[in-house]
Amino acid sequence: MATALNDGQRRFLQTMMSQGILEGSVTRKLHKHCCEIHKVHYRHDQLDEFIKNINTHLQPLFMEIRKGMSEDDGQQYYALINLAETEITRMACDYTETELELFKKTKEGEYILSTRCIMELEQYIRNMYQDLVKECNICHNIAIQGQTCELCAARIHLPCAAKYFQGRDDPCCPHCREFWPHEIPAVHRTEPSMPPPSSTPKTRHRHRE
Repeated sequence: MATALNDGQRRFLQTMMSQGILEGSVTRKLHKHCCEIHKVHYRHDQLDEFIKNINTHLQPLFMEIRKGMSEDDGQQYYALINLAETEITRMACDYTETELELFKKTKEGEYILSTRCIMELEQYIRNMYQDLVKECNICHNIAIQGQTCELCAARIHLPCAAKYFQGRDDPCCPHCREFWPHEIPAVHRTEPSMPPPSSTPKTRHRHRE
């Protein structure tokens, strides 16, 4: 049985509802802020447990606060997303039926989806493109952009490739073990800024659907 939401968790959920998506360090700062202002027991390593209880209460609404990764730089994000594709729950999604239909019919050109878009539409993408969608061979999350092995077609996010191949003189595909012919990306070392909990992080993208 789920524990009743405390005031700190309610405040956290309200902020997630208003912002939609927050960068990982900002989410951790928000967690601390909500616990301290409402005098709720706080431990820095209990964010996932803190969110897990909130998600238990969101289940009947087909909503979830989910952790994801930016394909651009590997930064961690938390987003409030819609889990179900029904006429009722679609109202909780940022994307209209027309936009989803456009997404389904798009076949040519280069498109990079924002972090929240991927998190929000992951199940939709998996259902609609079962034969095309690939998972990153390192983190096993859906991979829209990245590098692909020319022999076995294993796919790796650029940030995952940067970390996996770091320091390896003879990079090999983690799946088939053949030589990895692509240029190894640099590890992203820029520390994200930490704006106050009410601000929204800027997600880089070239084209959003």
